[in-house]
Amino acid sequence: MMQKLCKATATATVLLAAAPAFSLQSDSRQPIEIEADSGSLDQKNQTTTFSGNVIIKQGTLNIHAAAVTVSRNDKGEQQMKASGSPVRFSQTLDGDKGTVNGQGNTVEYASATGLVKLTGNAQVKRGGDIAQGSVITYNTRSEVYTIDGTAKSGVRSAAKSGRVSVVIQPSSKP
Repeated sequence: MMQKLCKATATATVLLAAAPAFSLQSDSRQPIEIEADSGSLDQKNQTTTFSGNVIIKQGTLNIHAAAVTVSRNDKGEQQMKASGSPVRFSQTLDGDKGTVNGQGNTVEYASATGLVKLTGNAQVKRGGDIAQGSVITYNTRSEVYTIDGTAKSGVRSAAKSGRVSVVIQPSSKP
């Protein structure tokens, strides 16, 4: 059972990493390393929790959080919630497309919907491109990002105005 829950943690972590799209394919074949000040396993409820300076690494994927909880329901659907001030992640992208960096006060992933949600001071950077808002949701199936400002979510945006902020660099190709 512990091995299954560790796999659930691994799967959720890999899928969280896939959120920025086109992450380095070889990462999914790398071992997952998790470090934390403490960890617990609730076999009855199929929940694993890590807390205190949680660091998750798999290949080029790095996640830093204060706490991470991964659970699995009877259907095998996984949910992950990471919290911190903020949760930070980074990963190298395929095709020499650089690195994606992101953060949010909480990061949630649900395998049933394929949604990754960064809430509270949410930010995703790729090269010189930056997207900021109170909530950034990424659909891993459709590869569509949605950015919300304070008005809809009630959570403060990283942008000083409390609105959505996006900066897109000009293409270097003619």
